[in-house]
Amino acid sequence: MQHLPIILSIIILVLLLCCSAFFSASETAMMTLNRYRLRHLAKSRKNKSAQRAERLLKRPDRLLGTILIGNTFSNILASALATVVAVQVMGEVGAIVSAILLTLVVLIFGEIMPKTIAAHYPERLAFILCWPLGWIFVLLYPFVILTNAVVNGLLYLVGMKKPALGAEHVTIEELRTIVSEHSKSIPTQSKNFLLGLIDLKGMTVDEIMVPRNEIAGIDLTEDWVNISMQLARSQHTRLPLFKDTIDDVTGMLHMRDLVSLFNKSDFNKEGLIGAAEESYFIPAGTSLMTQLMNFQSNKKRIGLVVDEYGDIQGLVTLEDILEEVIGKYTTDTGSENKLIHPQEDGSFVIDGGMAIRELNRMMSWELPTEGAKTLNGAVVEYLEIIPHPGTCLRLNGYPLEVLAVKDNKIETVKIIPGLRQIELHD
Repeated sequence: MQHLPIILSIIILVLLLCCSAFFSASETAMMTLNRYRLRHLAKSRKNKSAQRAERLLKRPDRLLGTILIGNTFSNILASALATVVAVQVMGEVGAIVSAILLTLVVLIFGEIMPKTIAAHYPERLAFILCWPLGWIFVLLYPFVILTNAVVNGLLYLVGMKKPALGAEHVTIEELRTIVSEHSKSIPTQSKNFLLGLIDLKGMTVDEIMVPRNEIAGIDLTEDWVNISMQLARSQHTRLPLFKDTIDDVTGMLHMRDLVSLFNKSDFNKEGLIGAAEESYFIPAGTSLMTQLMNFQSNKKRIGLVVDEYGDIQGLVTLEDILEEVIGKYTTDTGSENKLIHPQEDGSFVIDGGMAIRELNRMMSWELPTEGAKTLNGAVVEYLEIIPHPGTCLRLNGYPLEVLAVKDNKIETVKIIPGLRQIELHD
């Protein structure tokens, strides 16, 4: 190396720095590729570069071994050659000068600049660089296998297992983040649908069910005149039939079946029982995604939620689950409006029985959804007592005042969301 002409040595040094930049850019570009887009391009568009890059990334340990061996070899050889040239030109002091200058040059042109460019254009560079990387991988294969074996052996000695290689696993939270923050090309409505579907996995029927005390049904122990009036005024297409309490349910009546009863002499209690379908029961705690599939497989649209003792806790319909995905789509919004009463001072008087999830959705609030499902339940759970009217508290930062309590249940609550915003800014 000492007998090489200085010009030739400088040319070789420049080539080695280019090799260092190549390996640095390759490492960043290959490791920051969007794996899901890469898989899509490799399968659907038959992109040869994408297929080659995907093959290389199937064994990232070997790919990194190839890149690091090439990069380390280039940098060490460049350092040695630069030292020789500097000593020839400046004498012994040249060794110190070359170390300082080469460190700066390698850092800027061999590391920072190529990695920055690769980070900005990972796909474009990766698809170009994967071709020479593939040939280099073949040439260095014996060295890569040897170094990986040594590394794995050392990891075993210190008690670390070899990392498992395979498909990436994405958690529900990570998938939600991907859809929320990396889906600019997806229409807003479609993105909301996707987020709604993702959320179904983490929600249960208990969170959206109609509580048992609010279930509208027909009590067969009442006289026929009252039953007829309830049927005439009902706004629901399906009604449970029961005796005395909802726990003694006898079936589920579809209102369309009443038409056939009108044309016969069966328009009576026995006729209603005969026209009713068998009740469908749902275990409490069932996830909404699971229940959506169960509704489909059992060809049902409504079910009664039961606890571990068989007691009915509430009622869930297929429409309730679908509304968690696509939002409210019925024209009957009056019931929700009656539960929220805006006040002139910017506060809201809200019915204590309103579901917190629905309240958060309608008002864009962030009241806690863990634990109790209704506003009444959340306040009682927080205070651990049934409060008296006038009791004030903060729930997740929102100032609340209990206005009315009846039959051990909070009827109305006043919320002043503006004070929470002031607190956050302070």
